[in-house]
Amino acid sequence: MGDTAAVSRGTDIGLLLLRLGLGLTMAAHGSQKLFGWFGGGGLDGTGQFFGMSGYPASRAMAVIAGLSETLGGLGLVFGVLTPLAAAAIVGTMINAVAVKWDGGFFAPQGIEYELFLAVAGAAVALTGAGAYAADRFLPVLRSHRLVHGVAALVLAVLTALTVLLIRG
Repeated sequence: MGDTAAVSRGTDIGLLLLRLGLGLTMAAHGSQKLFGWFGGGGLDGTGQFFGMSGYPASRAMAVIAGLSETLGGLGLVFGVLTPLAAAAIVGTMINAVAVKWDGGFFAPQGIEYELFLAVAGAAVALTGAGAYAADRFLPVLRSHRLVHGVAALVLAVLTALTVLLIRG
């Protein structure tokens, strides 16, 4: 095996690990919001939090955030529609950063965690899923194109900004 093949395989394994770590983390966060699993507030608790954070239709926003995180996370885990799955994570994290903005950079009140998740999602959207993903069986996404990732991220940012404008 040549050096190029070894580098390519290493990149594909690295992307798989990044997708698994980010995807499972986000799916768990989403299931906290939707179902109250893993110590989460469920739709009622999450809806109350969204209401206190200034979002109208707070329960509906909780459903949207929970589904974005859960389905986006699972999409990353399996490598299905990876640019869109990553964009769902990015859009949700943009809103999370906006809500926590006044808390500084460092956890527990800061934005470092949410910002890192958003950047990791953007990186996956731009690089693609790699060889070990279901996208390899989809003709349009079989070979990743940067334009898919950029388009998905533009959609994420525009959607997140729209939600933030609704929040007021």
